[in-house]
Amino acid sequence: MSKRIDIINQRIEETIKVKREFSKELKEKILKVVDVIVKTHKNKKQVFVVGNGGSAADAQHLAAELVGRFLKEREPMNVIALSTNSSILTALVNDYPPETVFERQVRAHIKKGDVLIGITTSGNSPNIIKAIEEGKMRGALTVGMTGASGGKMAKICDIILNVPSTSTPRIQESHIFIIHLICELVEEGILN
Repeated sequence: MSKRIDIINQRIEETIKVKREFSKELKEKILKVVDVIVKTHKNKKQVFVVGNGGSAADAQHLAAELVGRFLKEREPMNVIALSTNSSILTALVNDYPPETVFERQVRAHIKKGDVLIGITTSGNSPNIIKAIEEGKMRGALTVGMTGASGGKMAKICDIILNVPSTSTPRIQESHIFIIHLICELVEEGILN
C-alpha cells in the first residue's frame, strides 16, 4: 500500500515540477497562440488541429471546446480536428502512405490565413510533420505542441509550445492544461 502511495506522491510532484518549468518558459508563447486564434476567428478564417493517438483526442478536445464553449457562452468558432472522420482516415491510409493521412486533408482544407495546430509529444511524428509542412506551404500559421526539445516540429513551426519534459504522461497532462488555458483566454479575447 505505501509503495502505491509513494508512486502517487511522486507523480504529483513530477507534474507540478513540469508545470512550474513551463510556466516560466511558455507564457508569452501561449499568449501568442491565443492572439493568433482570436485574430483568425475575427478574420473569418479557420483553425485546424491534428494529432495522433492521445494527441488526436487532445486535438478533438480543443476543437470541441472552441466550437462549443469552454467557460462562457459565445458564438461558435470555426475549428476542425482532422482526426475525427474515420472514413477519411481509413480511406486515405488504404490508398496512400500513412505519413500522408493528414497532409492530404490539409491540402483539401487549409487556405492562406488559417491556423494549423499540430500535437505530438515527441515532435517527430511523420504524419504531423508532413501536415505542418503542407500547412506552411499553403500560407497557414503553424503551431506545434510537443515536449522536450520540440523535435523536428521545433524547426518548422511558427510557434512551438514545447513542454520541458521527456515523460509522455507529463507532456500530455501539460498539453491538456495548455489547451484549457488557450480556451479560457480565447473566450476572453473574443468577448472583450
